[in-house]
Amino acid sequence: MRIAGSVALVTGASSGLGREVALGLAGAGARVLAHGRDTAALDELAGRIDAVPLPLDLAEPGAGPRLAESALQAAGRVDIVVHNAGQGWAGRFADMPQDAAERLLAVNLAAPVALTRALLPQLLARGEGHLLFVTSIAGRMGVAGEAVYSATKAGLDSFAESLRFELAGTRIGVGVFVPGVVQTAFFERRGRPYDRRRPRPLPAGVVAGAVVRMIASGRPERYAPAWLRLPVAVRGTLPGMYRRLGSRFGGVAR
Repeated sequence: MRIAGSVALVTGASSGLGREVALGLAGAGARVLAHGRDTAALDELAGRIDAVPLPLDLAEPGAGPRLAESALQAAGRVDIVVHNAGQGWAGRFADMPQDAAERLLAVNLAAPVALTRALLPQLLARGEGHLLFVTSIAGRMGVAGEAVYSATKAGLDSFAESLRFELAGTRIGVGVFVPGVVQTAFFERRGRPYDRRRPRPLPAGVVAGAVVRMIASGRPERYAPAWLRLPVAVRGTLPGMYRRLGSRFGGVAR
């Protein structure tokens, strides 16, 4: 995908990985449409890279189509969509408030599906574009204490894979970026800081650089760090061993 001269919509761009991806795409020559909930942070980002701020809470009903309409009104088209916005919640599922579960399902899964549905016709009409979905290693493996978050990311993963099959033969790329732990405020916001010794958090700027390179190359999938492929492969080939190891090392919420 040619980034220079493109129009790129980045969700969750007011902080963390989304902000760094927006900076990276702008540096590569894209006109950035920056979505987020923090209006002040979006304005600061817009002033820095001449982005168009699009404040909206993706948990609101109809948020996906509304964001698509705002993006098209602002720029006339959208060439690249980076589905980065996401929220977490840490704790036992039995203790999770119903409204928290509904919010995660809305923001992490329903909104990106609806946004894609709203923007896909104009991508197909022009015959070129790229859809990049930021999922999580939690969606590939499952994590105790993050049952709903893991489920939303697994659903987004499957949606992207299915969409890639549907769009085969077109010039619309579909990529899935699978990060592990990224050094952002995500963990504090979910209600519990990251307290494991491994894997170590990766700087958001480094991860964002990998996202931008992935879009440019058209690569369908990438892990960050790359070794995260290994436990996923173990799960697929030796599920019994994986579950035993997971119960011992990763199956307890921390």
